[in-house]
Amino acid sequence: MSTDPQTIPLNQARRRIHAAAMKLFAERGVTKVTISELASAAGMARGTIYSHVPDVDSLFEDVAAQLAREMIERVVAGFAGLADPPQRLAIGVRQYIRRAHEEPLWGRFMSRFGMSPALTQALHGTDPIADFEAGIASGRYRLAHDQLPAMVGLLAGATLAAMLPVLDGRSTWRDMGSDTAELLLRALGLEPAEARSIARSELPPLPPAPAM
Repeated sequence: MSTDPQTIPLNQARRRIHAAAMKLFAERGVTKVTISELASAAGMARGTIYSHVPDVDSLFEDVAAQLAREMIERVVAGFAGLADPPQRLAIGVRQYIRRAHEEPLWGRFMSRFGMSPALTQALHGTDPIADFEAGIASGRYRLAHDQLPAMVGLLAGATLAAMLPVLDGRSTWRDMGSDTAELLLRALGLEPAEARSIARSELPPLPPAPAM
């Protein structure tokens, strides 16, 4: 059943369209959809889609960037004054992997497209980068500044790869999250015992998504 564009608030319509687009991208493994496909998936009239999606060819980039910003904001909000870079990293990695378990469609999207330019561009200049720099400055990380781009790629790749066994039911999100965080912290120079302790500390709830 389609919906008249005048009856849907702007933010609600945008959320529905983005959710429908993410579903299509994740399930089909494609980055292009048609207006008709979006209308059917969102349960909205074609006119509603046209009024909220001025360029359907850029929709994937818009959805990917929005998902990246939203997750980063939620993870950072959950740190609640926690300043130690290794603890923040471990929490962030485990939150991504836990969310993939709790929201498989989101997890499939991230595992398929997490290294796309739209998502990686959204990551740069955000708190993960600042946390690496803070860890270097404080001596917590044994990492040279010129190795930072490689470490960002290692963080993203390891986290996304860890989602797949969870989504396929071959591992629990707790095991994969803790193991991935521990190995990343060891790669950054933490002693094995400390890396293991931090990676298995209590994980706080993931804050709700910010209002659009």
